[in-house]
Amino acid sequence: MKPYYLKRGDLIALMAPSRKVKGEDYKLFATYLKKQGFRLCFPDDIETADHQFAGSDEHRSSKLNNMFNNPLIKAVIMIRGGYGAARIVDMLDWDAFTRKPKWLCGFSDATVFLNHAFESSDVASLHCDMPMHFENPNYDRENFEAMIRVIQGESIEYSFDIHPLNRGEKAEGVLVGGNLSVLYSLMGSASFPDMDGKILLLEDIDEYLYHIDRMMLALDRAGKLKNLKGLIVGGFTDMNDNEVPFGKTAEEIIADRVSKYDYPLFFNIPVGHTKTNKPLIIGSKISIEKSSEKLLLKQN
Repeated sequence: MKPYYLKRGDLIALMAPSRKVKGEDYKLFATYLKKQGFRLCFPDDIETADHQFAGSDEHRSSKLNNMFNNPLIKAVIMIRGGYGAARIVDMLDWDAFTRKPKWLCGFSDATVFLNHAFESSDVASLHCDMPMHFENPNYDRENFEAMIRVIQGESIEYSFDIHPLNRGEKAEGVLVGGNLSVLYSLMGSASFPDMDGKILLLEDIDEYLYHIDRMMLALDRAGKLKNLKGLIVGGFTDMNDNEVPFGKTAEEIIADRVSKYDYPLFFNIPVGHTKTNKPLIIGSKISIEKSSEKLLLKQN
């Protein structure tokens, strides 16, 4: 189930459910949304701080529940990631969210909410860039323009370069996943997505290469990788290594881990902690197909 597509005049909420935020993280993006014709709301105390968090768990969950229970709000955009979503996901009123579904938009730590929304409520959400990157020259402005187009109902269509570790020419299925480290931390919980027969998306940042291997190994040993319809891999950015090198890139680690399976595997997806971070809909059917010397990704 996809939430209602937005139109000009609809109300969008900006929220900080994880790490604390400052005005510079969201005010310019708020101005941008208003220029696009939307109405905006966010808590008066959105800049509350409790050490690294945007307030206590009780505070953050209460603010998000207020948004879940407001039928006028059509989308909730997470201002930034960091850490904290998993601490409050079980404190949220998902029944209210199911009764009044709205677009949940974000990535990284928001992977918790995107997959929980689909797993518990069968509601699709948007894996996309977040407002704290809006004025950062290391991130494309198009990331945000595309986000707005998608929640207004525009179909997704991207082309991207073929990677030497790719295999297969076509994959189709419902998309789940997001940040590998966050997914790994959810394993065994109600927020972990059912991956059987799904297309799995993975991306990550600032991890040690042996951590990537450990997380992929854990997913595989738990049987989470064997029944995929396909695996698509976005950016694995700013990877770290030890004094004694691990000996493989993150992409090689992933390719090796799933080499015993025969489903399609595609790298270079323009998603993640990268300059180009295209929106994708978690919980909606996606297709990736080889076309000439490119790969073409589509989602309706």
